[in-house]
Amino acid sequence: MKMKVAVGPDPSLVYRPDVDPEVAKDKGSFRNYTSGRLLDRVFATYKLMHTQQTVDFVRKKHTQFGGFSYKKMTVLEAVDMLDRLVDESDPDVDFPNSFHAFQTAEGIRKAHPDKDWFHLVGLLHDLGKVLVLAGEPQWAVVGDTFPVGCRPQASVVFCDSTFQDNPDLQDPRYSTELGMYQPHCGLENVLMSWGHDEYMYQMMKFNKFSLPPEAFYVVRFHSFYPWHTGGDYRRLCSEQDLAMLPWVQEFNKFDLYTKSPELPDVDALRPYYQGLIDKYCPGVLSW
Repeated sequence: MKMKVAVGPDPSLVYRPDVDPEVAKDKGSFRNYTSGRLLDRVFATYKLMHTQQTVDFVRKKHTQFGGFSYKKMTVLEAVDMLDRLVDESDPDVDFPNSFHAFQTAEGIRKAHPDKDWFHLVGLLHDLGKVLVLAGEPQWAVVGDTFPVGCRPQASVVFCDSTFQDNPDLQDPRYSTELGMYQPHCGLENVLMSWGHDEYMYQMMKFNKFSLPPEAFYVVRFHSFYPWHTGGDYRRLCSEQDLAMLPWVQEFNKFDLYTKSPELPDVDALRPYYQGLIDKYCPGVLSW
C-alpha cells in the first residue's frame, strides 16, 4: 500500500496576477492566499520556510544533495513517486502532483505543438519534489522561491508576517535590498532559497539533459513568483534574465491554470512522453 506524504499548500500559489484571461477560467480562484480551506496549512509552510531558509542553510543543502546519490531511477519512475505527494504549499490543489505534471505538459502541448522540449518541461518541472519523499520537510522543497542573502521584497508571499525570526535579516550583510549581491549580477549568481526548482535544475545539469537553455531556466525559476509575476528583484537581473523572462511567464500560464480536478488519462499519455524522455534524458538517472 502506497503511503501518502502530506506536503502542504504551495505558498507560491497565492498571488499570481497578469495571466492571460483566456487561459485562466476564473483567475480569482487561483493562488488565493487570503481565504480558503487550505490557507492555514499554506501559511504554516511559508512561516517555517521564511524562518529557516538562510544563506547558511541553502549552502548546506547544495552540499548535501549536490552529489545526487539519493536514488537511481528514470524520469517516469520519479513521476510515479509523486503520486504519494500532495503539496502543502499549494492552496489550489489537493490531488497528487503526478497528475499536475501531466496536466501542465498537456496544456503546453496543446498551445505549442511544435515545441516538444517545452512539453517535456511541463512533465519535469516539479519532479524535484521527490525530496519530500527522501525525508525533507515541505518548507525546504515546495512553495515560492526567493533570493537569500538580501532583504525579501514586497511581493514575496506573506512577506510582512513570516520573516521576523529569520536570522539573516538581523545580519547587516544580508538585510539591505541588494545584500551580498552586486547590481545586475544576474540570477545565475544569486543564491535562491532551497527547494525543488534548484534541486531539479542541478539534477538536469548533473545528468546532462540535452534540452535547450530555456528549459533549464524555466525549471530553475518557475517558482520565483516575486520576480516573474510580482515584478520585484529587477536590480539583480542581467539582460539574459530579462530575455528569458517571457519563457518563464509563458510556462506559468500552464503551471497555474491547468490545475483542474478533471484528471488526465495518464496511461494513454505515457508513450508520448516516454518518447520525449528517450530523446532528451534517457535511461536511469542519478537523483
